[in-house]
Amino acid sequence: MADLEIKNLHVRAGEKEILKGLDLTVNKGEIHALMGPNGSGKSTLANVIMGNPALEITEGEITFLGEDITESDPDERARAGLFMAFQYPVAIPGVTVAKYLRMVMNAHREARGEAEVPLKEFRKTVEAAMELTKIPRDFSSRYLNDGFSGGEKKRLEMLQLALLKPSTAILDETDSGLDIDALNIVAEAVNTVARDHGMGVLIITHYQRILHLVQPERVSILFDGRIVKEGGPELVTQLEAEGYGWIKDEVAGAAA
Repeated sequence: MADLEIKNLHVRAGEKEILKGLDLTVNKGEIHALMGPNGSGKSTLANVIMGNPALEITEGEITFLGEDITESDPDERARAGLFMAFQYPVAIPGVTVAKYLRMVMNAHREARGEAEVPLKEFRKTVEAAMELTKIPRDFSSRYLNDGFSGGEKKRLEMLQLALLKPSTAILDETDSGLDIDALNIVAEAVNTVARDHGMGVLIITHYQRILHLVQPERVSILFDGRIVKEGGPELVTQLEAEGYGWIKDEVAGAAA
């Protein structure tokens, strides 16, 4: 059984149906790329997996580690081992990175019935994660995402990934707007942290460049609210060469 399994998912935002019977799985230890043109529903899927209350599931189910989480609150999903790196991380002035990370770590420890992390252990763990993700130590004293560049925000997301070691990570267009140095750091974090800990990773993107640095085992293409094509890394090469036009033609041909 897949760690994350989505069956026949229909999702609305207000009066608009965005996902229209989507099926998708993410297996343990697998890098799964989800691609598709703008407006196909990629970020909607990421947000609905994490329980965004602005989205309404009208049909279908989401199962994580064998448990139905379709109606679960976002914090319940996070404590269960789901992690999401956001396309646009929110700034929280007045809350330091260190304070935030310790709060998140303790929330996960509480969910496992463990005591709060001792300060000395916390510092040691964070420093090791910072070294792994090439993040300067002075990040700890800065306010969360406040005044951060786009690349710094994405690096901080990768620091959380290294620190929390979730069962499954959803990376929602984590490569968007990154320069090559920041992109390499994100890719290295996925390749080391995720693969070393047997994490399932769903990389959501409409670019191909990150997928040259992080080789996915599976690639799914989302178009108009449904998965219309699945395959291996060869799909990335084909999309790079031909764009999405042939996908639109295939979908139109199948509907005719």
